[in-house]
Amino acid sequence: MSKKLLKSGLMVTIATFASRILGLVRDIAIAHLLGAGVASDVFFFANRIPNFMRRLFADGAFNQAFVPVMTEYKEKGDKVAVRDLLRAASGTLGAIITVVTVLGVLGSTVLSALFGWGWFMAWWHNEPGAEKFELASLLIKITFPYLWFVTFTAMSGAVLNTYGRFGVSSFTPTFLNIVLIITSWWIAPHVEQPVIALAVGTFVGGLVQLIYQIPYMLQMGFLVKPKWAWHHPGVVKIRSLMLPAIFGVSVSQINLMFNTMLASFLATGSISYLYYSDRLLEFPLGMFAVAISTVILPTLSKRHVDADPLRFSQTMDWGVRMVLFLGLPAMAGIMTLREPILRVLFMRGEFGAHEVTMASASLLASTSGLLSLMLARVLAPGFHARQDTRTPVRYGIHSMIANMCFNAILIYPLGYIGLALSTALSGTVNAVSLFQGLYRRGIYRPGKQTLFFFSRLTFATLVMAFVLTELSVPLEQWVKMSQWQSIWELSLLIIAGLITYSVAMFLVGLRPKHFKTVSEG
Repeated sequence: MSKKLLKSGLMVTIATFASRILGLVRDIAIAHLLGAGVASDVFFFANRIPNFMRRLFADGAFNQAFVPVMTEYKEKGDKVAVRDLLRAASGTLGAIITVVTVLGVLGSTVLSALFGWGWFMAWWHNEPGAEKFELASLLIKITFPYLWFVTFTAMSGAVLNTYGRFGVSSFTPTFLNIVLIITSWWIAPHVEQPVIALAVGTFVGGLVQLIYQIPYMLQMGFLVKPKWAWHHPGVVKIRSLMLPAIFGVSVSQINLMFNTMLASFLATGSISYLYYSDRLLEFPLGMFAVAISTVILPTLSKRHVDADPLRFSQTMDWGVRMVLFLGLPAMAGIMTLREPILRVLFMRGEFGAHEVTMASASLLASTSGLLSLMLARVLAPGFHARQDTRTPVRYGIHSMIANMCFNAILIYPLGYIGLALSTALSGTVNAVSLFQGLYRRGIYRPGKQTLFFFSRLTFATLVMAFVLTELSVPLEQWVKMSQWQSIWELSLLIIAGLITYSVAMFLVGLRPKHFKTVSEG
């Protein structure tokens, strides 16, 4: 079991790594073009809204409701029934998402006012900053159709994952990144308003992603003609699972949008600083946590269908171990090297040393919750695979309330840093709740060996963090370095961190066998 999961996980990780690298190049290009000012704030804001909706209708709630049902149909071995389910699901969801997309485009001003309340109030009272509201309303009209494309992309990706074609869906996001990189470097600089060109690039990127997956669906015989089938048994089960999952899976996104709304009242650049922090967190989240959760969800669904609770728990334990193994050093490394990372990646063009300092503060706060966010991504499938989407909703409510409370307490003394820290703390509340829920129901109870595994990894991570702290230099010296020198120095630090982590793990007794099965100690 673990060997197959490890192979699939490695495949997804490699594909996701390529996507994340291109995503970083994309953000570097955007930072060079826009910096951290009015245009960047508005562009990130306009992109965040359709991405928030994507979590509701596409690769978030729908995916977690669709995969278990799809797995049931697949295990019965009736491909005709599977095709009929796809026709019904794509037609029903497609009709709904088409209506939502049209309403989003027509109601862009309302969305801009709702999620950018601070900008709306400035526009209403004819105060400085009113242009942000007007520009945001325009950009949302352009970026919102991305939701329509990515919804069908996510559905076909879920089908491919169910049939073990993990690499295709994991590689798909690279096309959006490529389109935006081309737009940022070669098209936008020659346009009167570069930010509008970037918005058009988002639209085109979503279309290219969908087109890329069509041949694979055709090859597998799953490119079907959609039909409206609200009462199809499979659709009924999907929507019964999806409705509560919409809230549960979107808690972090709801918190993010709430933070965005609050940030619209803060100084210009706040949204951009939070965005760059979030993007750096998405790198380990996408490479590791999302890859692992993507791989284990179909397997967990199969274990549930087979009524095999022991192997279900073993699959969960493998996922948690892998997150600890990858998440602990990632969190410590980003926190320790946050300023050098930001300097190397973004300090060019309109993004200067001041922006590095400001963004590093929010990155430190955000990264404190990285391990919790990664664990939540892997623990939630333990409920979704059992077709229980209601329990994570309840925990999601606790997390969202906690986020609002933390925001109220931290925003005034800490500003945008307080918003980042609130998201980290609420993510921890969510992860702890998910683990407690699985533990109390006897679904997943890590053994003593996993606890020893965690303690050993923690020691190795602390040793790595100490070494990196001793080797690194203050930001003032990083700023004086040339671009290539800073890249070389950061690369050496990363290599030193990896070597230190590996040696420390070896010294505390961790061996390759500890990453294969849960029964080995």
